[in-house]
Amino acid sequence: MNHQEALNLLEENIQNQNLIKHCLAVEAIMRALARHFNEDEEKWGLSGLLHDIDYEKTKDNPSQHSLIGSQMLEDLRVDKEICQAVKVHNEAHGILPETLMEKALYVIDPLTGLIVAATLVLPSKKITDLTEENILNRFKEKAFARGVNREIIGKSEEYLNLSLKDFIEIGLNAMQQISNELGL
Repeated sequence: MNHQEALNLLEENIQNQNLIKHCLAVEAIMRALARHFNEDEEKWGLSGLLHDIDYEKTKDNPSQHSLIGSQMLEDLRVDKEICQAVKVHNEAHGILPETLMEKALYVIDPLTGLIVAATLVLPSKKITDLTEENILNRFKEKAFARGVNREIIGKSEEYLNLSLKDFIEIGLNAMQQISNELGL
């Protein structure tokens, strides 16, 4: 499966444009981290793009989120590593990520929400005006973007051996590169 096929599949299953943008953001950061770690950029990108493929099907039953998506992808004969990363990214299942790709997807998912929220409070509302310092400051504000799981983002040090600052910098740069697709 290539990027366009995966995007078509995502758009067949997800109607919410903000959720599609979230998946594009996760894909961009996954690709950037794959480059950073000298891993398979295509495989990592596909796991990011497809990680929430079942979200609209499971929104009323969140305990099934990522389990159904992983099974959907398995049924389509998508790479098993991608399917497992999709399954593991939902912390509700208590499945600890094991591979580097699984760990990356796990910590990236909430980071995108923090970056978007930090962008939207800027006067310009432009991600190109956002800095890693803005994000780090917002990260420390517990009242800001309460739904963002900072504990998971903070695992970037343990899971990826990247400081929070470096992790945020990679994520921000990746999202800035697709700012037009994100509408930011």
